[in-house]
Amino acid sequence: MTTDPIEVFISYSHEDEMLRNKLVKHLSPLERKGVITAWHDRDITAGSEWAGQIDQRLETAKVILLLISADFLASDYCYDIELKRAIERHEMGEACVIPVLLRDVDWGEAPFSKLQALPQNAKPVTNWTNLDQAFTDVTKGIRRSVEQLKKTVH
Repeated sequence: MTTDPIEVFISYSHEDEMLRNKLVKHLSPLERKGVITAWHDRDITAGSEWAGQIDQRLETAKVILLLISADFLASDYCYDIELKRAIERHEMGEACVIPVLLRDVDWGEAPFSKLQALPQNAKPVTNWTNLDQAFTDVTKGIRRSVEQLKKTVH
């Protein structure tokens, strides 16, 4: 079983930045324990080529979180670049793609619709009466996936 942290790529629409920030806070105990290292495009430093940074991280991440909302599905970059490549890597067994449903949207025909989504019962985060409970559920699901992944990585 590997002890190195699992690299997690977070794909999201900038309209969902507030919700992404909350998720990152909930993931922080996993980062502090060295279980994961989470990355998103706001981690790109000034002067860096943003497309190259995103491409590199998308290619090396072992877990790819898709933060799903109408804005995500409407974004050409999220859908045509990040989602497309994430699904390709998932189908080749190179990465585990986890859809995280942030807000209500019809995603039944999306390329990720065959994947188990978080939170439980595919209930979008914003439909929970308590966002902390929703993100705790998401974090627990991510932890289980990462633990399973660590068992299979040699």
